[in-house]
Amino acid sequence: MKISVALLWITGLAEAALAIPFIGGSFVISTGYTALGVMFVLHAITLFFCFREYSPKSGSILGIITSVLAWIPLIGWALHLLTAFVLIVSAMVSGFGSRARI
Repeated sequence: MKISVALLWITGLAEAALAIPFIGGSFVISTGYTALGVMFVLHAITLFFCFREYSPKSGSILGIITSVLAWIPLIGWALHLLTAFVLIVSAMVSGFGSRARI
């Protein structure tokens, strides 16, 4: 498995966890919004590996935007949900694509 695909899965599942109503928001607030900074860094690292390994980049770019705007309550929830979906679909497509070449 490519590093970029593994990172897409990790960031996608993390975004899905942050999209859980009340639980995700409570976690972000209890960490003093540090969770959003950590996700920003993870998305930036994932984007680097996506460029390096020619994997889909849209989920990581959306994740960076989400990390910047997620402090807004309802918009943050919707962005986390959308980003999780895009990242997980990107990971699935990239994962299947790499297996077909073997």
